[in-house]
Amino acid sequence: MLIDSHCHLDFPELAAGRAGVLARAKAAGIDGMVTISTRVKRFDEIIAIAEAHPEIWCSVGTHPHQADEELDIFPEDLIRLSAHPKCVAIGEAGLDYFYDNAPKAAQAEGLRRHIAASRATQLPLVIHSRQCDADMAAILREESGQGAFPFVLHCFTAGIELARTALELGGYISFSGIITFKNAEEIRDVARLVPADRYLVETDAPYLAPIPHRGAKNEPSFVAHTAAKVAEVRGVSVEQVGEETTTNFFRLFSKATPV
Repeated sequence: MLIDSHCHLDFPELAAGRAGVLARAKAAGIDGMVTISTRVKRFDEIIAIAEAHPEIWCSVGTHPHQADEELDIFPEDLIRLSAHPKCVAIGEAGLDYFYDNAPKAAQAEGLRRHIAASRATQLPLVIHSRQCDADMAAILREESGQGAFPFVLHCFTAGIELARTALELGGYISFSGIITFKNAEEIRDVARLVPADRYLVETDAPYLAPIPHRGAKNEPSFVAHTAAKVAEVRGVSVEQVGEETTTNFFRLFSKATPV
């Protein structure tokens, strides 16, 4: 059993052939997935997908790329929308200094609002973090000091020090297909470091397809390749990775009910 803890089933690359995508996921042993929100103002589209399929859950949030477009979204809005039975997480929100598609101040403000909603609901915050390790660590430490909130650093590409900070604060780390890439040894080092009860796997589909599908459109069924690489790196069986990540998923995404 595997869970794709982060994909984007509403994105055009997957939406057109969604029935086939879901059928292939089922055939590959993927028993659940979370379709992740990137714009609160499109939450109706996300929730419709989750409502139509018992094995799909969703989140509510604003991606840092769109942070400046949704500064009229406040914690109380996130809290209200997250009350839907199929909404199991807040986010994705965070910081992205690689693309800098939104001003850094707007990204930080958005992240803090999402943290407030996660703290209030105790739903996990799905965090996007790219080339911002020092600022992300500082915000996580400061906000955790104001009250604990569950979180996962999704599609982990950061340095080992941010991983250690996240683990120290009770967070989880999720590995995507990037872990299969030739130049991803630092990420594989983190995969060796993370305790068995604090890691997840994901696709971030339709992006970042793992080897042997690199360059192709990613989809939830490919999370099996990521799990296989994690198993190789950690020196355990694929079955063990499946058991551990599934258990970890339902512990962190505690509102989700196994199908």
